[in-house]
Amino acid sequence: MPVHRSPFERLREKFDESELRCQSCGYVDTDGKWRVTTSGGRVRYRFVCPVCDAVETRELQLE
Repeated sequence: MPVHRSPFERLREKFDESELRCQSCGYVDTDGKWRVTTSGGRVRYRFVCPVCDAVETRELQLE
């Protein structure tokens, strides 16, 4: 039986697969994950580098 995931979960999985390199120090966190939070009409994806604590954010605004 297929697993049904929301579009937000699928997008987070894409980030987890392709965007785990820190833009500040270049570290690739192969065990890392993007965190997802929502507030009203916004969905925010956030990744914190475990080496330098830099924060990467991607945000979507829902209409």
